[in-house]
Formats: sequence, structure tokens, C-alpha cells
Amino acid sequence: MNNKWFLRISFTACCLAFFVIVLGAYVRLSDAGLGCPDWPGCFGQIGAPDETHEIIQAINLYPHLEVHSGKAWKEMIHRYFASTLGLLILIMAFLGWQHRKDENQQFRLPLILVGLVIFQGLLGMWTVTQLVRPTIVTLHLLTGLLTLSLLFWVFLKHRGPPINTMLKNNHVNKAIKPLAKFALLILFLQIFLGGWTSTNYVALYCPDFPTCQGTWLPEMNFSEAFVFFKDPTVNYEGGSLSLEAGVTVHFLHRVGAIVTAITLGILALLMLFKTTNTVLHKLAILLLAVLATQVSLGIANVVLVLPIPIAVSHNAIAAILLLTLLFINYILTTGLHHTASPQNDTNKVLS
Repeated sequence: MNNKWFLRISFTACCLAFFVIVLGAYVRLSDAGLGCPDWPGCFGQIGAPDETHEIIQAINLYPHLEVHSGKAWKEMIHRYFASTLGLLILIMAFLGWQHRKDENQQFRLPLILVGLVIFQGLLGMWTVTQLVRPTIVTLHLLTGLLTLSLLFWVFLKHRGPPINTMLKNNHVNKAIKPLAKFALLILFLQIFLGGWTSTNYVALYCPDFPTCQGTWLPEMNFSEAFVFFKDPTVNYEGGSLSLEAGVTVHFLHRVGAIVTAITLGILALLMLFKTTNTVLHKLAILLLAVLATQVSLGIANVVLVLPIPIAVSHNAIAAILLLTLLFINYILTTGLHHTASPQNDTNKVLS
């Protein structure tokens, strides 16, 4: 395929986007989201202040704030990697436009990604300037996952489907393709609920499992739980919801987890038992394994009182689950437009 550099850069950008999402989760969960009170610098400096004179300068500039060098560096390192990702996307857009006359070259999606990453940068700035307002931080997370998804889709399309994924329509149950798309929607909604739970700091508002506040149906407050337009001058770090509103968000995230697990589980079983393609069988097993891991991590977050490594892993596995579903949808979409390959299905998916 033409333009191998585009393929390599798109793959690198995809990996970096995944890393930036996981790193962002770590920054948020370690309460370093406001490690730098300004943007794009940090306490008026290019890097995080750690030398004595830099800390004194930061204190003089922001006398009402306490300077935490460790938290500041976490935030700045996240910004450095995010900026590098933006640069890679710009290079992809340039290469795509340069080779746009090539029928195999994508250039529209890379251009969309440029706009998306600019918006993502603005959200990063507003995250700081609006004091980690839950709506902004959640949107920042969702936009990051959308960027990762589009980068992965660009990579897959530019690479082309592996020959062993070419499927005949009669080899795939008719319910699988629409169910795969529906599963993607359900997963996105569940990720939103997870993000809203995290950015409102209510992950431990149901400290017991499988019950919540000692009951199967706790007292809830829906009117306060999902207020998206809040005062931008309030510091939301640590959370601002009442107990009942926080319980509502957490409880709905648990309900969403059940719905997501059932939907994705049914999809995986249909792929296993209603298709003849071994690639789909392997993807079904992968989907079940990632899903089981994600559910286990979610339970562990509550039982073990939200240890940062497990909480960060929960974010990472959510992204992997999203990529797995995207790949399944890609195979079902592209493979069904081809006839079955005469080659053995047991070749590796990424061979």
C-alpha cells in the first residue's frame, strides 16, 4: 500500500493516544488535574516549578495556592505527550492531503482529527481554567476516546483488512452486524457514565458491593445528579454532589455495567456459535476476556477502596474494550463486502 509513512505514523499516533488517555486518568485520579493553575504554562513557567527560586516565583504569582511540584509535573508531562500527539495528527493530515489523489489514501478523517485535537486542547485548557468542572473533564475524556477511535479506524482502513477476514454474508448471522453497532453505542454510554462517576468523585459513594448504601435500591436524587451547566468559578476537585446525587450517578453506572455486560456477552456468543470464521471466534474470546477483566476491575475499585493502579487500569481496559468493538465492527463492515478467501482462516488477524 502506498505511503507507508502514513501507516506508521497513524499507528504511532494511535498508541500515543491510548497512552495519553491512560496518563490523563492517572493525573485525574491522583488529584493532579489542577497541579498547574494556568495554561499552557505552569505557574507562569514553561515547566513545572521544582527549584527553590522557581517555587518562590510561583508562590509570588499565585499566593493563594500551594505549590505541589509532583502534581505540577504530572500535569505538565501529560500536556507534553498530548502536544506530541497533536503534532503527529498534523503530520498525518499533511501526508494525507499530499497524497489525496491516491485512491487508497485517506485525507478527510485526518483533517477532521486536526479539528478534533484542537478542540481537545481547548478542553484541556478549560479543564484548568474552569477548575475541573465535571462537564468539561468528562467531555475531555470522551473527546480523547473519540480521537483514539478515529485514529484506530484510520489505521485499519489504510492497512486494509487481513485476507482471512473476508466473509460471505451467509457465514454471519444477520443479527450480529446491527448488534455490534448497538453494542458500540451501549459501551459509549457506559463510558460516559464511568467518566461522570469519576469526574464527580463519586466512585466510592456506594462503598459496599453488590448492594449500595446497604440496600438494593438506595435513596437517589436524579435532578442534581446530571446538571451539566454549573458555576465555572467553583473548584470541583474532590466533588460537589450531595450524597443522594452521588449515589444516583454511581448506581446508574453499576446498572449500565450490567446492561453493557449482557449486550457485549450476547454479541460474543453469537460470534462464537453463529459464525464459521475463526477470526471472529478469536475476537469473541478476546471480547469476553476484556469484558470480564473490566467488570472485575470495577468491582475491585469498590471492594479495595479505589486504589490508583486498579482505577487507572479500569480506564485503560475501557479503552481496549472500545478498540476491540471497533475492530469487530470494522471486520463485519469491510469483510461482508468481499467473498470468502480461499486461504486458511487460522492466519493471524494482524499478519
